[in-house]
Amino acid sequence: MAAELAGSEDDVRADLEELTRLSLLAPSWRTDGRLRAVNPKAALDSLLAHQQAEIAQRHRALAESQAAASALLSQYAELHPAQPAHEAERFLGVEAVRAKLSEMSARTRRESISFHPGGPVPAAQFKASEPLTEDLIARGVKIRTVYQDAIRNDSGSLEHARWLTERGGEVRTAPSLPMRMVIADREFALMPIDPSDSAQGAVLLREPGAVAAFCALFDSVWETATPFGEPPRRSLEDPGSQPRELLRLLAQGYTDEAAARRLGISLRSERRLISELMEKLDAQSRFQLGQRAVEEGLL
Repeated sequence: MAAELAGSEDDVRADLEELTRLSLLAPSWRTDGRLRAVNPKAALDSLLAHQQAEIAQRHRALAESQAAASALLSQYAELHPAQPAHEAERFLGVEAVRAKLSEMSARTRRESISFHPGGPVPAAQFKASEPLTEDLIARGVKIRTVYQDAIRNDSGSLEHARWLTERGGEVRTAPSLPMRMVIADREFALMPIDPSDSAQGAVLLREPGAVAAFCALFDSVWETATPFGEPPRRSLEDPGSQPRELLRLLAQGYTDEAAARRLGISLRSERRLISELMEKLDAQSRFQLGQRAVEEGLL
């Protein structure tokens, strides 16, 4: 076979292993040690089904992590400001939080990971953060950030994402994010006292178990988020797409206004998405939309 293909035996062996991995070759039923070709359509269907099952499993694990993280955050949000500094500290007001972010940035040595929920961010806010980001990059700190898919419709947000990726940072987007947070070196985690109103202040966690839980949450979201530069997921069949996330939010009892805020989009865009979902699932009402989604295995 190597002679026929004008290649080396190692190259042919590597190609056969790759074709087997892709399910395009399988062991022969008739002769031991030989391979048989598999119908490409059947192989592709099998591969896609396997990948979809893996994605669904990751999203189930992510949902469980988000629920656990939300419960953990609620417990820490109730801590009194006088709690020992090694467990949690509160910083009240925007200026206090900014000062703490600057301090965390200066102390970060290896990695900075963060969630930035919500829609487009004002250009001035991006500009204000760039000196800290440049300092991190200059010191060799690895930066990974997750925004929401909604920023892809905003030119200023896209410009900042390009700016960051051109300097070595990594940016991904997801349909929704559980909370705003910044984690430094997997040792310190800063997040809002009230996730629905970050202006109230932030809580800094140092306790290893708590920080590890939020790092695991970040890793789960990062794994299924879409890298910047690739088109966002739009297919209803994709568990990580915005339409699927909207279905989940509605099933959890979110109002249109709350769902729009969670997705970082306008109320008008959210209602347009619902209309598209009703059309795709041939539903005449919100109630029927939920029924159809369950019947199709989308919830």
